[in-house]
Amino acid sequence: MTTNEFRKHAHELVDWMADYLDGVGEFPVVPPVAPGDIKKQLPSLAPEHPESFEAIFGDFRSVIVPGMTHWQHPGFLAYFPANNSEPSILAEMLTATLGAQCMLWLTSPAAEELEERMMEWLLDMLGLPATFTGVIQDTASSSTLVAILTAREKRTGFEINRRGYTTTDRFRVYTSTQGHSSIDKDVKIAGIGIENLVKVEVDEEFAMIPSRLEEAIQKDVEDGLVPLCVVSTIGTTSSTAIDPIEEIGIICRRYKLWHHVDASYAGTALILPEMRWMSKGVELADSFVFNPHKWMFTNFDCSAYFVKDKQALINTFSILPDYLKTPEDKLVNNYRDWGIPLGRRFRALKLWFVIRTYGISGLQEKIRSHIQYGQWLKDEIRNSPEVELMAPTPLNLVCFRFSPCKLTSEKEVDAVNSKIVEQLNRSGNVFITQTRLNNKVVLRFVAGQTHTRFEDVQRGWFLIYETGLKICKEEYQTR
Repeated sequence: MTTNEFRKHAHELVDWMADYLDGVGEFPVVPPVAPGDIKKQLPSLAPEHPESFEAIFGDFRSVIVPGMTHWQHPGFLAYFPANNSEPSILAEMLTATLGAQCMLWLTSPAAEELEERMMEWLLDMLGLPATFTGVIQDTASSSTLVAILTAREKRTGFEINRRGYTTTDRFRVYTSTQGHSSIDKDVKIAGIGIENLVKVEVDEEFAMIPSRLEEAIQKDVEDGLVPLCVVSTIGTTSSTAIDPIEEIGIICRRYKLWHHVDASYAGTALILPEMRWMSKGVELADSFVFNPHKWMFTNFDCSAYFVKDKQALINTFSILPDYLKTPEDKLVNNYRDWGIPLGRRFRALKLWFVIRTYGISGLQEKIRSHIQYGQWLKDEIRNSPEVELMAPTPLNLVCFRFSPCKLTSEKEVDAVNSKIVEQLNRSGNVFITQTRLNNKVVLRFVAGQTHTRFEDVQRGWFLIYETGLKICKEEYQTR
């Protein structure tokens, strides 16, 4: 493809992209396809000869797009958002065009220095302590793994990196029963072992109970085990529960544990001064992560990881073969030493575009609106017959279930709610997910897409409510 052809096709793509953003709500949120439907439409072998861009783009529109789940759809109310925005998309286009490998200052000086500045901006925007230093990772899962590995190496004087594990290395990692599943994965990858992940009991609001944490630590010490790290959460995945960060931090200080705070979704809300009650005591933590790619309108992937002991992080991951040595090494941040991969994308560019386009005030306005949507829905549910709230609603995630009075067993209620989720998602109008709280099936509704409007939230709720009542009525008639 020549540059002239590239220019022509790039204009075509941008026109399509703008049309898609304007009309994404016209697609089914979840595609009406079965496993294997897309693959059947793709040739079993790669093409022997070149194909035209027109043919490739035509297949994209006819095969790929109809098979996509549309995360920016106004009816996407599932999981947590994975937002994008127009400035972020434009920055991603530039990143792809530059095609830079940003592992060292020398390989892309502007990328390194922009990332450094963006992390300083975020530190200030979220009201985090100046003792933290930031770096962009790909995901919160990786950031938590980085924290656990750094804790492991700092605790052992960086000996496990050198000699490997011995039978005396019996570490314990603690999180709540509502902690994210990536923590389970990370302790396995770190070689600590899933049996050494301690799930601490939560209170009636699904937040970790500090006294139970301390009891677990004391017991492990008595049993000859080595308490290593606590992963607390600001905004759990099931219910956005807020762990008591300060109390946990005091316990970690007392027993010399690394304290990592996972605020992957809810952390964005800290740009609102009135929401900083959630992070009270964060100055006691050793590391902190939040994902701009979830709720700050920045394309996946972009995870902001902050650490207090920068040198411990670097010592854990630094590898310096001769071919990576540069004269500037002692003067700059070579971010390849700040995480797992050596290769790094230019992620800071899209953050720069987003923050400058919206400004702090624009970001705050959107986040406040999303939280208000959640509070509106909470009130609607409180006033809706046969629906009950199942968890506190500090942000914009609302957890609820339909609980028809004629259903006498929890098993029946669970089945009805699962049926509601399945029927709604098949409709293509909205997409929601379920979880379990107190061993009960619970529906999750979270509205936080970049261009979500109040009328989108109203429409989504009314569809859910009408569907739920219809299914409940059907259940009544069968009894």
